[in-house]
Amino acid sequence: MLPRYRDAIVQRNGPLARPVKAVVDCGNGVASLVAVDTLQQLGAQIVPLFCQSDGTFPNHHPDPTVPENLRDLQAAVRREGAELGIAFDGDGDRIGAVDEQGRPVFGDTLLVLFGRDLAQRMGRGHAVIFDVKCSEVLPRELARAGLEPTMWKTGHSLIKQKMKETGAPLAGEMSGHMFFGGDWYGFDDALFGAARLLRYVAEQGGPLSRLLADLPATVSTPEMRVDCADDRKFDIVRRAAGHFAAKYPVSTLDGVRITFAQGWGLLRASNTQPALVLRFEAATAPELAAYRTEVETWLAAETRPV
Repeated sequence: MLPRYRDAIVQRNGPLARPVKAVVDCGNGVASLVAVDTLQQLGAQIVPLFCQSDGTFPNHHPDPTVPENLRDLQAAVRREGAELGIAFDGDGDRIGAVDEQGRPVFGDTLLVLFGRDLAQRMGRGHAVIFDVKCSEVLPRELARAGLEPTMWKTGHSLIKQKMKETGAPLAGEMSGHMFFGGDWYGFDDALFGAARLLRYVAEQGGPLSRLLADLPATVSTPEMRVDCADDRKFDIVRRAAGHFAAKYPVSTLDGVRITFAQGWGLLRASNTQPALVLRFEAATAPELAAYRTEVETWLAAETRPV
């Protein structure tokens, strides 16, 4: 089965226009079994990092959304003079990246690149689905490429259902789940995403930072979690919607996404844990701090023990 899977990815993405040099960090996860061979067969020059499958994860936890987990990849990319680095999560359905300087590139930014590639290959007018945690830069850039950005609820099953409803050939989440329809099967496949990213970098002339240089600069937080009992978290989100809607435009598609003057904030209940999820983005660091303070001060008062 693995050879057939590998060959299908290579057939749809290779051969590369040129031999892009990339460091690939499998994090000792399941991608170790097939990633290096697949990407080499594409024509990439791959430097493997932690590509021996070991479920004890002896080097770092395989979660490419956590900056600390990218440190070895960042160092290897700089040391090897690679054009980019690619990281997989433990079960191979999420992707992260770093540019040639070692700067992290998370899911919403990767989706900009995948969207541009889609528009070039399949034309304008296609829907692209993204989740509520993504940067506001993403829908602007997708629209600029002639695509139809559609915000939707976080969760891979919800995203896949929305793809089916809309016929969207591409979707993604901040978490690094990337869903490819069109010439693939519509599920979240990080190795296919890695192959497609390498193809795009090869064609566009890389390195990765050059392909991102035209994106507006913003400052943002990572996804943050606050412990909250399952029997309280949805009520807190409901009260947040009422409170902030009195002052700002809000979306209640999935939690509460608040639109501030120069940024946004998100408060939502986790689908899988007894926790609230927060994320913020703004044009400047002082604005980011102000938006965080406003939401977190309200949240602290609401969750304070009686």
